[in-house]
Amino acid sequence: MLEKALRGGKVYYAWLALLLAVIAAGVLAWLYQLRHGLGVTGMTRDVSWGLYIAQFTFMVGVAASAVMVAVPYYFHNHKVFKPVVILGEFLAVSAVVVCMLFIFVDLGQPARVLNVLLHPSPHSVMFWDMCVLAGYLLLNITIGWTMLSAEKKGVSPPRWAHGLSIAAIPWAVSIHTVTAFLYAGLPGRHYWLSAIMAARFLASAFAAGPALLILICLLLRRRAGLRLEDGAVTSLAKVVAYAMAANVFFFLLEVFTATYSGVPAHAESLSYLFFGLEGLHALTPFMWAAAFLAFAGLTLLITPRWRRSLTLLPWGLAAVFLACWLDKGVGLVLAGFVPSPFGEVHDYSPTGIEILILLGVYAIGALVLTALYKVVIAVRHEEA
Repeated sequence: MLEKALRGGKVYYAWLALLLAVIAAGVLAWLYQLRHGLGVTGMTRDVSWGLYIAQFTFMVGVAASAVMVAVPYYFHNHKVFKPVVILGEFLAVSAVVVCMLFIFVDLGQPARVLNVLLHPSPHSVMFWDMCVLAGYLLLNITIGWTMLSAEKKGVSPPRWAHGLSIAAIPWAVSIHTVTAFLYAGLPGRHYWLSAIMAARFLASAFAAGPALLILICLLLRRRAGLRLEDGAVTSLAKVVAYAMAANVFFFLLEVFTATYSGVPAHAESLSYLFFGLEGLHALTPFMWAAAFLAFAGLTLLITPRWRRSLTLLPWGLAAVFLACWLDKGVGLVLAGFVPSPFGEVHDYSPTGIEILILLGVYAIGALVLTALYKVVIAVRHEEA
């Protein structure tokens, strides 16, 4: 079925050419980084995790969000979600590919990946993070491809595929929970030292991931003729609204704890995010934008009349997605390094090399997603 991904119109080939051009630029930038070391990035001794790890953290949430489509379909037999289940599985596949590539480019030397395999450390959270990500990738590509093959043949998927689909649900929760433990287990970083870090991660994931999935489905329905009922769209939009409400609530809990407790180490990171610290305020515009987008998106999604409007719904979904990206894909990771364990405050600014590599990684993920979705659309057109 993969040959179907090579067939399309002029717009489709132009999109593939654009992605390949961005990938080529990203590869060249990565080769430059490989030759000269991570010194060409904006990362320093005090801010040792930059945009690469921040995007990894965010995309793990996008990957885990496939569970929000699988649960109502497999556990509650909501048939309206059937056309979206495979799309959710394949979105998870491309998201996990992006996650692994961000870890790969952040290591500096690719051979270091082998250290995790040759010298496994079961006491390390990073080791378990690698295990759950690899397992989740394998689960989703197997489930999605098997279900699509059955759909092409006009038969029911095998029972073992249904069992794997059920197993993938707690596995999806585990990949983001283990990622949250990477941060919550570091006692020297007060902004991350929170018992509800995993809950915050899952809430933001269940808001951003389905929001992106709905936006893609609406685009495919308009441009590629995807058959999708409005009921599936509005039901998923409710999930996004509830998850985003929980995400905002959890963040406000952190704000209360940090400010009311009067412990400076807990409050300084939040002060840096929203008001700056010692004259440095690189992240302040991003966080205020995230706050505005979060409440604007919630307003559009919580109001039933606006949520059912296919004109306003994409704006609310886009606002929620961008808010989660700014919070978790920019602010969360970077603010954890401010102040440093020595009490020093340092800003972080990504270099052009980092941004090119970041765009290249995202382009690879978009290419994988485009190919998989092209196969899905082609199979369903043949079936129709």
